[in-house]
Parts: sequence; structure tokens; C-alpha cells
Amino acid sequence: MSELGHEFESDILTEDHIEIREPKAYHVVLYNDHYTTMDFVVYVLETIFHHPQAVAEKIMLDVHKKGKGVAGTYTRDIAETKALQTRNLAQEHHFPLKCVAEPA
Repeated sequence: MSELGHEFESDILTEDHIEIREPKAYHVVLYNDHYTTMDFVVYVLETIFHHPQAVAEKIMLDVHKKGKGVAGTYTRDIAETKALQTRNLAQEHHFPLKCVAEPA
């Protein structure tokens, strides 16, 4: 017993291997519709996703020709936030642009 009347046992736990994983990636995907203008899609890609004009136009053409395009790839929280910002901006401008965060 110690001076204060308490006994202490010392069990030291050690980790031989700690696995650190990268967070899962999510794509922010824009889907084509018949009402949202190409100019607005480019505006969204430049404003929310900070793409230069040439990149924004390429993604917009993917959306237009292939039915969907990846605006960017991020961690889940950021992807969901950017998708929400995109939907809100589209709604403010009266466009039905569909934008979702999907696992990469």
C-alpha cells in the first residue's frame, strides 16, 4: 500500500500498429435537365466549385451530352455542402438543376 492508502497497478497499453485511413471521397454530380441553361451551369461551376472557365465549360458539356458530370471530388461533408449550395443557388434562379453527393 502507498502512503495515502491506495494501491495502484500500472498496466501500460501499447499499440503495435495504428491504421490511419483516408476519408472516403464523394463526387458532386450535376445532372442534365431541359430547363437549366448552360450558362448557369458554367456560372455554378465557376462560383461554387472555383473552376476556371475552360474547365467549367468542359464539365458543362459532359452534363449536357452525357446526362451528368462530376463538378468535383471531396470529403463527404464538403461534397454535401457544395451540393446543397448548388441546389440553393439553382432554386434562387428558378432552375431545377439536380446536384447530389455520391460515393466516388
